[in-house]
Amino acid sequence: MEEKRPSLRENLAKLDKLQLIPVLILFFMGVAFIFSAGSGFEGRGASFALRQLLWGGISAGAFMVVLQLGHARIFSWAYSIYGLALALLFGVMVLGMTVKGAQSWFHLGFFRFQPAEFGKVALILVLAKHLCRYPPLEAPGFLGGLALAALSAGLVFFQPDAGSAIVYGVIAMAAIVAAGAPWKYPAGLAAIMTAAIPLGWQFLKEYQKMRIRVFIDPWVDPLGAGYNVIQSRIAVGSGGLLGKGFMEGLQSKLRFLPEPHTDFIFSVYCEELGFIGAVVMLLLFGALFWRLIETGMRAKDGRAKVLIAGASAWIWFQMTESIGMSIGLLPVTGLPLPLVSYGGSSLLALAIILALAQSIYISTVKTY
Repeated sequence: MEEKRPSLRENLAKLDKLQLIPVLILFFMGVAFIFSAGSGFEGRGASFALRQLLWGGISAGAFMVVLQLGHARIFSWAYSIYGLALALLFGVMVLGMTVKGAQSWFHLGFFRFQPAEFGKVALILVLAKHLCRYPPLEAPGFLGGLALAALSAGLVFFQPDAGSAIVYGVIAMAAIVAAGAPWKYPAGLAAIMTAAIPLGWQFLKEYQKMRIRVFIDPWVDPLGAGYNVIQSRIAVGSGGLLGKGFMEGLQSKLRFLPEPHTDFIFSVYCEELGFIGAVVMLLLFGALFWRLIETGMRAKDGRAKVLIAGASAWIWFQMTESIGMSIGLLPVTGLPLPLVSYGGSSLLALAIILALAQSIYISTVKTY
């Protein structure tokens, strides 16, 4: 007799609330500061915030669908999902629209969709399944996992979207290590990549080279590529300990800070809530990582452990990079701050991967 599947209500009741709460707080904090960041001369804060709320509703719907389907069933579709992601990534290079020099978007009327975000979910799923079927304990398994990841990462890199391609690489390495690869293989790969940096420089676009130059010294082009970094540092520093207050930040309101609702939303947040506000945000992300890692540690399924490792690496790297570029410690890549920056594609992809993580958590809850 087939075991009865739990209802959506039963699954929702079993959610890891300690994981869900920081996610919801970060999302609504993001909506508030998207509104604040967009309320400058253009006065589009309300429009941006309403769109983000709409995407939040869509993402919540996707979260519940994925949660009800369950991670085990979705793992069975992993190769098909990855094939679809590859088709979308190839298609966007042919039919997509160009935004900020990268042909990364499908324009769907009122919405724009970025396949690279969906590709992150697909990559995590296929690596979780593939690496447990073909463990990277020896060189062939390790190289096979890298080759699988390189298919999607390469398509993203040539859009060109180097920032997202790096995220794909971080996901792949986290998944491979979690699957049991000996440290000598990742360490050897890191050594090879370090030695290849001079060669890789030749393949970078000029604007990508300039981003690296201004990371070293923003004043080499203070009115061009270095302008964003300089204004972002001013915004963060001017917030002081307690900030200027919500809606009181001048860098975004007077439009000194470019892309305040997307790339540099952390700068807006720090200017208005200060150092204390930044600590609160970091604690919320810390709580999320703690619960994800706890879920991975409890899981008995190797695929689930690899999925949690890939998801945690994805969110951690984008959080670190987004905050780091806002304060001038890392190069500008244009990666969004997870759950906080404006952007529907990123939010939807995060909702899907967090639903899979919650499904894994529910599967480990003891029933008495």
